[in-house]
Amino acid sequence: MVQKPASPRRGRPRAYDPERALDAATGAFWRGGFTGTSLDDLTASTDMNRPSLYAAFGDKQALYLKTMERYTESSSAELEAGLATDTPIATVLTAVYARALDIYGAGTSGARGCYLTGTSVAAAVQDAHIRAALARSLARFDGLFAARFARAQESGELPRGQAPEALGALAMGVLHTLAVRTRAGTPREQLDAIAAAAVAMLCAGARPQGDRPRPRARGPAR
Repeated sequence: MVQKPASPRRGRPRAYDPERALDAATGAFWRGGFTGTSLDDLTASTDMNRPSLYAAFGDKQALYLKTMERYTESSSAELEAGLATDTPIATVLTAVYARALDIYGAGTSGARGCYLTGTSVAAAVQDAHIRAALARSLARFDGLFAARFARAQESGELPRGQAPEALGALAMGVLHTLAVRTRAGTPREQLDAIAAAAVAMLCAGARPQGDRPRPRARGPAR
């Protein structure tokens, strides 16, 4: 009797949507932080059992790092778009901080603050991988702010007295304090006032379009 060759097994379809699972995991970490979020919390939020969760994303640390990377990608893209406008830099920063406060103040069980700083800072002390991922994310945001300040200086809108990198780090630092104070329950009016004071400080000496110095004419090449 000739044995028929076994028919190839069809690949088992995924029983989960990766993006929805990452959204759910992000929500769980945002509520409890990396340290305070258990595997049971993650399985409940993603509706995946532990073997499926491990198979899809790895262990808890790997899953968290994936959510950090994903959050950084989406947030930096939004920030870059907001900073790219040609409106005065004070107007741009005011809009960036207002948008950030809208995000920080959201949450079903209270203001959630910033995902990166709110979930990773405690774990970064002892976990080198999380610490490195946090440093990369902050550097990326700092760089976006610094590039916008450099552009404002090159156009003559801002004086060149401060290094754009330092101004970028300060602008990012304002986001940190707004995030922490949002979680602490500071009223939105006070947060808006802090943001306005920060913009005034960061944009000190800004010149309107008509008062900006004209670029020097270049002489003929020799």
